[in-house]
Amino acid sequence: MVTDRSPTAIDEPERRWLRVKHMTGFPRQARDGYFREHGVTRPAATAEADRPAVDAEAAESLPADPETVRDVDRLALETTYLSGKWLVERPPERVDDLWEAVVEDVAAERLWDAKVTTAAGREAFGETDYAVLVFTPNYFDREDVDRVRRRLRDVHGVTEEIRYRPDVYTLDGIHEERLGPLTDSGASRFRA
Repeated sequence: MVTDRSPTAIDEPERRWLRVKHMTGFPRQARDGYFREHGVTRPAATAEADRPAVDAEAAESLPADPETVRDVDRLALETTYLSGKWLVERPPERVDDLWEAVVEDVAAERLWDAKVTTAAGREAFGETDYAVLVFTPNYFDREDVDRVRRRLRDVHGVTEEIRYRPDVYTLDGIHEERLGPLTDSGASRFRA
């Protein structure tokens, strides 16, 4: 196993999440090869023209009205807070193998970053399944977001519908009024 301990074996109350950087030793900011390999625009180099379209067809699947979503996209651009993640839920008997494969993919820069709830986290959050979060660095880059989803489906057997949540949706405090219904934990930008 790539990891010293699997998510299901970590039951210390203070360890609710296991992050790839704990396994690989390098933080996501250091993964320069990912951007080159997959042609992903760095958040700091992202421009207004890169913002995802919010057209009538897309509006039906949005977690809020189109203007709120456009406004939050502007906030993400202003703050360069453009990362986001696919949420994959797995029962205890299936999470360790998926986690090991995801860690290997991050180490090989096929995926950008990931984290998983531990046994302690699953218990603290009152969940029956484990949450595996697979991050992309720039949700405006829909091609990369979709590529990661295809990899989860084709290589890792994630065939059920999963949701993608931009990290900007988790901002709170000063931006809470601006985020509106996007602060709801079930809000997602994409489903596939």
